[in-house]
Amino acid sequence: MRFSVIIIVRNGEQYMRDALDSLVHQSRKPDEVIVVDAESTDSTQEIVREYERDYPFIALHVEPGTRGEGRNFGVEVSMGDVVAFMDADALANAIWAEEMLRSFDEGADVVAGREVRLGYTGFTSLKRVGMLHKGVDITYPSVNLAYRKSVFEAIGGFDSWFKEAEEVDLNFRAVDAGYKLVYNEKAIVYHRARETFTGFFKQSFWYGFGRKELTLKHGTLWQTYSPLEMVKVGKEESIWKIFRLIFSFFGYMFCKIIGKREIVKVRMRESKASER
Repeated sequence: MRFSVIIIVRNGEQYMRDALDSLVHQSRKPDEVIVVDAESTDSTQEIVREYERDYPFIALHVEPGTRGEGRNFGVEVSMGDVVAFMDADALANAIWAEEMLRSFDEGADVVAGREVRLGYTGFTSLKRVGMLHKGVDITYPSVNLAYRKSVFEAIGGFDSWFKEAEEVDLNFRAVDAGYKLVYNEKAIVYHRARETFTGFFKQSFWYGFGRKELTLKHGTLWQTYSPLEMVKVGKEESIWKIFRLIFSFFGYMFCKIIGKREIVKVRMRESKASER
């Protein structure tokens, strides 16, 4: 089974070498690593080209666009039976690819791996706010997520309309279509948390924005949340969970104000394009 890894990046020079080093030293090397660069203005492209010269299975593509568009492009040019997504500011455990493929060999259509966050404890201790669809958690992030390419194509890939939460939408549609999503805790990716308070607040804002985008597309999803879990601060968590909730609420309301207008515009463009 051919295994393709797709990384999207823009101005990730401080992380790019670590990410690629973690992939070239896998116990089961990927058949290809596709880096889709959204026109970086730093040395990201030069770094990837260095690895491209030394490792024939690494390829750089320059393609501007949203995160969804970048990943869709990566899948389109890939040759793998399985397409795995990882972020440029992450590192794959040495047996990551091996474990991902084991889950597919056992019958999975979609595999979510374990994300171990690195950085300030106040940020890294925060848990994801889960969302269940047909009894399956669909909030696994694209920093450590893999699809059978045939499944990815069958459900239409990432919806490029999303500014955030495009992977949750993708997982929602996969589960909705009856495909099997499994979690493999041994397929580990280490992911850097936000390094500043400002970065954390911005991430929280867009987190809420993305959750509202999901409701604009799929209708109300509040029944899939546990209100208590959203506000409860556990032993390993901190007051930063409350701050995340506050800034997420601002993002949610901002999307509520502008989102309906934007989604109507996008759907109208898509309709016109399909008529040509």
